[in-house]
Amino acid sequence: MYALESAMDELADALGLDPVELRIRNEPDDEPGSGKPFSSRHLAECLREGARRFGWDRRDPRPLSRTEGPLLIGTGVAAATYPVQIWPSTASAQALPDGTFVIRVNAADIGTGARTVLAQVAADALGAPLDRVRTEVGRSDLPAASLAGGSSGTASWGWAVHEACAELATRLAEHPGPPPAEGLTARSDTAGRADADSPYARHAFGAHFAEVAVDTVTGEVRARRMLGVFAAGRILNARTARSQFVGGMTMGLGMALTEGSTMDAPFGDFPETDLASYHVPAHADVPAIEADWIEEDDPHLNPMGSKGIGEIGIVGTAAALGNAVHHATGIRFRELPLTPDRILTGLLSER
Repeated sequence: MYALESAMDELADALGLDPVELRIRNEPDDEPGSGKPFSSRHLAECLREGARRFGWDRRDPRPLSRTEGPLLIGTGVAAATYPVQIWPSTASAQALPDGTFVIRVNAADIGTGARTVLAQVAADALGAPLDRVRTEVGRSDLPAASLAGGSSGTASWGWAVHEACAELATRLAEHPGPPPAEGLTARSDTAGRADADSPYARHAFGAHFAEVAVDTVTGEVRARRMLGVFAAGRILNARTARSQFVGGMTMGLGMALTEGSTMDAPFGDFPETDLASYHVPAHADVPAIEADWIEEDDPHLNPMGSKGIGEIGIVGTAAALGNAVHHATGIRFRELPLTPDRILTGLLSER
């Protein structure tokens, strides 16, 4: 996406078009690669809303048009897309005599709030208060589930949880009185459906906007503000979703400005082996990051209507920052990260 969205920026310059307008004019009706219709695609809406909130209309499109002493100020935009990935999973839902429910699925909560959102999915399907639902995850004797990766976790595990809870709700409605002492259990396996080929092209989309300051003395690039607006189906938990979007954008900031590896040719490995030599963004590196989304109803995904959000925040961020650096300096940098040595070399070559 860094190469693609940088090329889009170059094309906009060559045509004398606003880069937001160029992307909106070239919105496809169907997925170009497969010819399938999109299950939902609201990239244009993300671009328009992002441009409005970022103040894009106040931007002077000419490179080197804004300075603050030795600082060159620039703004950039990039689109983002990430495929919807859903894998088969199994889950069980148990109703206990005391009126509580236990949801069991061998999901992996890697800190992204899987326990919370799966409890929400279960409570919604059961028509029960959230505080009556308990989730068990991360143990090999639980119903087998797919891995945590590819922005597929909630979409995959949630489908199985929702289905098991819907079946349990039906059984409870047919069962006279409270559940028996051992509880009442329903199970679900989404194999053959979650992994079935879809007639639709299913993707999450987003638009990234960034403002940077480039120091012409030191070569340092500082991101001043970043905005991401996303279309990712139904957002199941606003707090954890925003946290993931901001986290992804922070990863994209690292990709753009600080995170780089070098190959030690004689030994065939990387000399960067710690967080001193391989710098991931710390608090001092991260500017004001704003992440939001538009409402999107997509019935062609899973019972929750959700798309993955773990990686859409990363995709496009580096290109928006790179395009902002180009706007600030008039120089197109084609290799990341945009470290001071590369910036200074580029600036000196233009003098």
